[in-house]
Amino acid sequence: MNIKNIPVPARPNVRLEHDFLGEKAVPAEALYGIQTLRGVENFRISGRVLGDFPEFVKALAAVKLAAAMANRELGHLEDAVADAIATACHEIIAGQHLAHFPMDMVQGGAGTSVNMNANEVIANRALELMGRSRGDYAFCHPNDHVNMAQSTNDAYPSAMRLGLFATHSGVKASLENLAAAFAVKEKEFACVIKMGRTQLQDAVPMTLGQSFGAFAAAMRAEAGRLDRAALEFLTINMGATAIGTGITASPGYAGLCVRHLRQITGWDIRLAANLVAATHDTSCLAAYSSALKLAAIRLSKICNDLRLLASGPRAGLGEINLPPKQPGSSIMPGKVNPVIPEAVNQVCFRIIGNDLAVAVASEAAQLELNVMEPMMVFCLAESCDWLVRACDSLGADCVAGITANTERCRLQVENSIGIVTALKPYIGYTQSAALAREALESGASVYRLAQERKLISEEKLEEILNPAGMAAPVATGSGN
Repeated sequence: MNIKNIPVPARPNVRLEHDFLGEKAVPAEALYGIQTLRGVENFRISGRVLGDFPEFVKALAAVKLAAAMANRELGHLEDAVADAIATACHEIIAGQHLAHFPMDMVQGGAGTSVNMNANEVIANRALELMGRSRGDYAFCHPNDHVNMAQSTNDAYPSAMRLGLFATHSGVKASLENLAAAFAVKEKEFACVIKMGRTQLQDAVPMTLGQSFGAFAAAMRAEAGRLDRAALEFLTINMGATAIGTGITASPGYAGLCVRHLRQITGWDIRLAANLVAATHDTSCLAAYSSALKLAAIRLSKICNDLRLLASGPRAGLGEINLPPKQPGSSIMPGKVNPVIPEAVNQVCFRIIGNDLAVAVASEAAQLELNVMEPMMVFCLAESCDWLVRACDSLGADCVAGITANTERCRLQVENSIGIVTALKPYIGYTQSAALAREALESGASVYRLAQERKLISEEKLEEILNPAGMAAPVATGSGN
């Protein structure tokens, strides 16, 4: 007897599965199978797995559900199998089975491991629902049934785009919430007069409320920019299969699949006009990443401003107070640092760096496919996640507790040379410049010098150099 031919019984805590590369022991409790296990063993890169990003898992299940419904409608999938697949997909969409998606987000293979992870989980759960054992693929196969009329090259990018579209709603909400927090301060500080500054030099008076109103407007504008970019995620290439030619898919499948996806998600999902072009195109990922970068740039600028305005407390600008969050030094007693804006600055730097990685990966497409898409998706998912956390933290832990040093702001305006700008329309640039120079050299106020020189009537001078008036000037022409 040849003992090599005697089958080795499966250990009680594993099941044996095989593919064309051989056989592996899969944990008995796992809904995933051999191809997922190979991917887990091969890719230990980012430390973040698919199950950490529920929106992407749900999007994969939605794509698989739509495909199953389309295939049943075309007569290619038996009702019993289609029903079991559909139930498994609905469970995943409801948030179940996340622990069975252990694939690292960054991987080779253009997303094949992620696609097979979904196929195997859905197949094994469907088998259980049919009264079969996990791994009994003769009755519901990951490739033949769950992946019917699909390739990784259409199922994966379609799902990832839909996952990103779902993720975008959280990004938009966080930016809008931060804008609302700034808007509260805009009203609170509406009567606090301060000096505006250009190139870190005194410019002209404004209100502290106007500064915070500008912050609010910036965040609303970036939310809108991201909103417009996110709409491109709704154009997908389902039905393209391997390279866009639709091989293995029946005529009409692509349209049916997209129709079912619209019904499942409630979103205005569209089929790409040219499936060959869409299969290698990642421009929507690059565009959204660019919009994230722009939001990060503006958010970082705001954090820089908050740190400058709060600098001091005695030797800096000291116009606002940030809420104290923790002792700021191990050696200097009493020092408190602007730790929340500092942390948000660093988040913004990471998002800017991720955008460069996405841009390079998008350029790396070759012929009919871009195999670098997993890294692009990971960078976008991370940037979205970090931006949401940063905006939420900045709004709740910093902006909500900001107070104004009203008296200091007022004194800086009164002692500023910059208010001379308001006199220029009445006494001309040359006399205004001379007045500014004298005030700077003598230390006298612009108001007193103008009063002494009798350059303008005292009544008019009082009107012109009223800081509140300068912060909200009234237009003097017809506008024509």
